[in-house]
Amino acid sequence: MSGDSRGQAPAIDTLSGASTATGERELDVRDEPPVRCPYCDRPFRRARYESLHRGLEHPDRLSERERATVERAVREERAETRRFRLYALGVLVLLYFGLLIVAAFVV
Repeated sequence: MSGDSRGQAPAIDTLSGASTATGERELDVRDEPPVRCPYCDRPFRRARYESLHRGLEHPDRLSERERATVERAVREERAETRRFRLYALGVLVLLYFGLLIVAAFVV
């Protein structure tokens, strides 16, 4: 068990999983820095999430350019939701017919 000069175990940062010998927290470095809402300073991991938030929580404060960004984010979100629903439906249909075929052979 390695530690610093006082014999303590190294601290593990919960955000990045990196251990430090002095117990100081290391920054969680990602490709894209977190985005913050300019109105309420709430952090988001993706710019699209921040756009959706502004459209839902601050619709009266948006400029025309921000409204266009929100509308594009809503369209992308709807497309992803539709894809997920179709995928889930396909899995359920395959599961149903697979169990039906297995039951036909067992009984």
